[in-house]
Amino acid sequence: MIHIRPAVKEDYPRVLELIQELATFEKEPDAVEVTVEELQKHASETPPLFTCFVGEYHGEIEGIALCYPRFSTWKGKTIHLEDLIVTDHMRGKGLGKALYNKVLEFAQEQNVRRVEWVVLDWNTSAIEFYKSSGASIIPGWHLAQMDKTSLAQYLDQ
Repeated sequence: MIHIRPAVKEDYPRVLELIQELATFEKEPDAVEVTVEELQKHASETPPLFTCFVGEYHGEIEGIALCYPRFSTWKGKTIHLEDLIVTDHMRGKGLGKALYNKVLEFAQEQNVRRVEWVVLDWNTSAIEFYKSSGASIIPGWHLAQMDKTSLAQYLDQ
């Protein structure tokens, strides 16, 4: 039985485990720096920095979807889906789709003009899933990031 609900404080140790599982899947096992305490703090701020939904299967958290509000100069209010994670042994059972649907329903409730996210080019199963839902995969755009070290180095020039 699949059940999707908002995360509560006690869920964040498991949420972090799933974040770590995703990092390993994406070939970045040492990249996770966030802590349970940070997740709990930022989820409980007013307004919260993000919204996290957990996907339970027979009462066990086996997936999450974490999203947050953004503002587009072209579209106005949007939602960014940061991560949609389903533990490996649960893939293909409908949990990911249920989490995805929950984020899209949440976005519609928030009256946003766009929901956006990033998908790795080698994650063909995710790309096909998103395309089948009507999402556009936009060619020609590249993700740009600056980490804390690069930011400090740049600003210290």
